[in-house]
Amino acid sequence: MPATGGNAGTSAAPLALLPATMESSPPGAEQGRPAGRPQSTPQAAAPAGPRASAAATAPPVTAYFVMVDDGGRHGIRFGCNDSLVASAPLAGAGDGRLKAAIAALLDGGQQADGLYNALGGSRLKFLSGSFDGTTVTVYLAGALKPGGTCDLPRIDAQLTQTALEAVGAVRADIYINGKTLADSLKLK
Repeated sequence: MPATGGNAGTSAAPLALLPATMESSPPGAEQGRPAGRPQSTPQAAAPAGPRASAAATAPPVTAYFVMVDDGGRHGIRFGCNDSLVASAPLAGAGDGRLKAAIAALLDGGQQADGLYNALGGSRLKFLSGSFDGTTVTVYLAGALKPGGTCDLPRIDAQLTQTALEAVGAVRADIYINGKTLADSLKLK
């Protein structure tokens, strides 16, 4: 994250993460080693392959669901006094992250723990998605079937926030059957 202050030389890193410097004694002397000798550290086991290291460092994929009439107590308040809540992490890495996150909404039906999926009655299919560094674009096809007026902002929030989170975008453009999400929701 870039520093927001006016001094470009400052760091936002916590002090515990910055290397300690002691001018009074040579490196290693304070730990009982001869001065100037580096501490030997065991080598970490090498990953089994390039995919293993990518999977180990990839953040989990998150999908967003609704706590109906929660008033923002457990998440972001929106729509009909609901809360938008992140689900348990899902598997997915690289280009598959967006597809895995959206699939959790489209294939998941209703969720446990009091979470509601406003897309549960819809029959939508993920066609494709892309990310240009700022905007994530998602193309879906099928039948969008909201369960009522309050499902309109729920569908919008679930799809948008899930797509944004999956790739780290700041904007989401979502299309259903070639129409924007906003236009698709107006027709309902």
